[in-house]
Amino acid sequence: MATVTETRAATPAPPARRPAVPPTRRSRLRREGLTGWLFMAPFALLFAVVFLIPIIVSVRSSFFAEVPAGGGLYGGGELVDTFVGLDNFAAAATDGAFWAGMGRVVLYAAFQIPVMIIAALALALLLDSFIVRRPALFRLAFFLPYAVPGIIAAMMWLYLYTPEVSPFLPYLPEGTDLMSPQTILFSMANMTTWTYTGYNMLIFLSALQAIPRDLYEAARLDGATGFQIATRIKVPLVRGAALLAVLLSIIGTIQLFNEPVILEAANSWMGKDFTPMMLTYNTMMGELSPSGSGPASAYSLLMAGIAGALAIVYALLQRRKDDA
Repeated sequence: MATVTETRAATPAPPARRPAVPPTRRSRLRREGLTGWLFMAPFALLFAVVFLIPIIVSVRSSFFAEVPAGGGLYGGGELVDTFVGLDNFAAAATDGAFWAGMGRVVLYAAFQIPVMIIAALALALLLDSFIVRRPALFRLAFFLPYAVPGIIAAMMWLYLYTPEVSPFLPYLPEGTDLMSPQTILFSMANMTTWTYTGYNMLIFLSALQAIPRDLYEAARLDGATGFQIATRIKVPLVRGAALLAVLLSIIGTIQLFNEPVILEAANSWMGKDFTPMMLTYNTMMGELSPSGSGPASAYSLLMAGIAGALAIVYALLQRRKDDA
């Protein structure tokens, strides 16, 4: 005969009741919450107007194309937006001109970003040392090129690169051409490095000034030289700033626009699709076919996806290197 043993499950103790919030405190918390939302409202409104709404409009446009409707045998009908699904993305992803421009941008970034980041870090280390007198004056001087509007800076460099008017080209070896197909990327890299080195220097300098000075004093008491302090304490502790500077540079490089547009005005061989951003702009303005906001939005979103993927890959590689 089987014996049935009944086990009684342990009954969990009821949760302790939270003490009721007094009405006066509840009213005060509500007022504080409302005050916080009011302070955040201007930013949220501006963020929605200049960031969220353009993205939503761009995503919506990427699924539409302007198609003529009505008209006779020879066209002439009115252009209307027609839903085309993923056709714009398919056309953008299979466009050889887009990938050729992306290849130029990646090649440009491969040598421009390291040079700019190393130069910015070197300037920041120099200003953070005891060697430089009046660091505020040098900080302003290094940052000043960033304050020059991009189009103005590009026009200034175009003037310097033009053989007929350049004040320094006559002193270079005969036959030097800074706007030939072999040198145009280096010329653009020089323009961008001149503009953004000071900006990245400020990122590094802010990170350096956040390092506790006690570390430097302790290292000096242990007999460390200034070079050893810079290479073994300062540089390792600004890795986060370096990651930020590189990520911003990658995103900015994918959107390279001012320099090639100005140089293309004097070098028609570059074409209207020399970089992905030029291709997108001229597609939007009807200079290239297919044209319109739909294909241009598809190019823009494809560029955003590539920039995000490159930034994520770099961040993951950097994190793996730091964890090793």
